[in-house]
Amino acid sequence: MFNIKTTELGNIMVAKEVVETIAGLAAIDSYGLVGMVAQDITSGLSSILGLESIRKGVQVSSSEAGLVVDVYIMVGYGIKIKEVAANVMQKVVYDLDKHAGLKVATVNVNVKGVKVITEK
Repeated sequence: MFNIKTTELGNIMVAKEVVETIAGLAAIDSYGLVGMVAQDITSGLSSILGLESIRKGVQVSSSEAGLVVDVYIMVGYGIKIKEVAANVMQKVVYDLDKHAGLKVATVNVNVKGVKVITEK
């Protein structure tokens, strides 16, 4: 749980899963991102996640400077990875601050793969 505000009446806390969902939705809204990827720890396999499990492509921990957010993504072939990663970083920081008032110290973008996007 993360404390987002303390008042004279008490504390406002949000669950880690809420923070991961906000970060995942922010990331998936970035240009060039094909999807979020969760890594299966036991086999090392990665799979693209659907919207219902978007937070599984995000890991959040706290540090003295603020949140440390690790985002695992897949990008589209032919799109500059550096630009996609920079957009993801900015969007995650902005959305976590805007929606939850949380200070983000670091956003680490881990590109797990590239996918060819076919037009239909």
